[in-house]
Amino acid sequence: MTTSVAEHVASMPEAERAGVLASMSDAELASWAFWGRPEQHVPPGDGWRVWLILAGRGWGKTRTGAEAVHAAVRAGGVGRVALVGATAADARDVMVEGESGLLATAARGWRPVYEPSKRRLTWPSGAMATTYSADEPERLRGPQHGLAWADELAAWRYAAAWDMLMLGLRLGVNPRAFVTTTPKRTALVRALVARARTAANPAGDVVMTRGSTYANAANLAGAFVDEIVRRYEGTALGRQELHAELLDDATGALWKRAWIDGARGLRAPALGRVVVAVDPPAGLVTECGIVAAGEAGGRGYVLEDATVAGTPDAWARAVVACYHRTGAGALVAEANQGGEMVRAVIETVPGAPPVRLIHARASKAARAEPVAALYEQGRVLHVGTFAALEDEMCNWVPGAGGPSPNRLDAAVHALADLMVNVPGEVSALVF
Repeated sequence: MTTSVAEHVASMPEAERAGVLASMSDAELASWAFWGRPEQHVPPGDGWRVWLILAGRGWGKTRTGAEAVHAAVRAGGVGRVALVGATAADARDVMVEGESGLLATAARGWRPVYEPSKRRLTWPSGAMATTYSADEPERLRGPQHGLAWADELAAWRYAAAWDMLMLGLRLGVNPRAFVTTTPKRTALVRALVARARTAANPAGDVVMTRGSTYANAANLAGAFVDEIVRRYEGTALGRQELHAELLDDATGALWKRAWIDGARGLRAPALGRVVVAVDPPAGLVTECGIVAAGEAGGRGYVLEDATVAGTPDAWARAVVACYHRTGAGALVAEANQGGEMVRAVIETVPGAPPVRLIHARASKAARAEPVAALYEQGRVLHVGTFAALEDEMCNWVPGAGGPSPNRLDAAVHALADLMVNVPGEVSALVF
């Protein structure tokens, strides 16, 4: 495992360590060159276009991205920077205002002026950065940049946001993008990995850095490390979120990523019917599955995954907001987990529509199989990318145990209501 200069100095005998520290200035002691691990520094050379960082939780992705932006701006030659988060809130709260974001990591005398209303940061050199949401690809149409930082690319809903960003990355002599993300196997991430520079592909324009949570364990709370090891080590989720592995579909899973990626769109056509389905939390599971889907011309369209964790009032309000936001005409909820309570909680929210309860008599697998078949036939499209939902679909194996897949259940209920349990037709899915 590689170590930073700071970690190397800390491992020295006391007398030697004291001598080294005494010889360094305050600026050197505070610099990223001192604290950052070798793999967290910008790769050398000019022959690459994208620095792709695929790393586990707590590895230091955000800090690395922020420090790389500071270094590029300070070196000169970069006048316009794009900061793109999965959502506007992510760009603001993580990339700019977060504890490892651009404001917190700025060196003394180099802190940019932040104007939230303009979504803009301005450094003492005059270089400017603008924040964007990947949920609004069209905002990236037109602006030009010489540098981009794309955070959590695997959580971006629309591939068009990346396309618009790349088309505008054309200022200066060597425009580049830094990508910091958890390695979920989305089409965008896979495409960048395929372009990575390797021995077999020496001309690749993507330089890839991989890293696990444990590389930064010394700087993480001990309780956090103990908990994630206890809960996730040895699991598929742990391999992805901690060890930064790009996982294939789980053996025995009903869905395949190729089906989802092969039928993905930026927008839906005029829909004949839209349904919001709710899979209420049960037992120790605190997430309430909330998925909106529509139907047109014999095809289903997943419009939104609004799943939330919180109090009954919080998820009930999320349900009602999703219903109105998507223009739904029906709201269905599984009755097996306290159905009347679910109805009562939702109907306390102002503007709540009537709740139709569905009683699941078949097993979870039996309910899911006809809907998975629709995906295999190319009859269901995801309008955007829903990383958490798609992870559940491609990792849930019937009969294997584990947490209840609330998002998957809600999607199954919505699509079944639209396309399987059609009045007058024989249904393989019994409620």
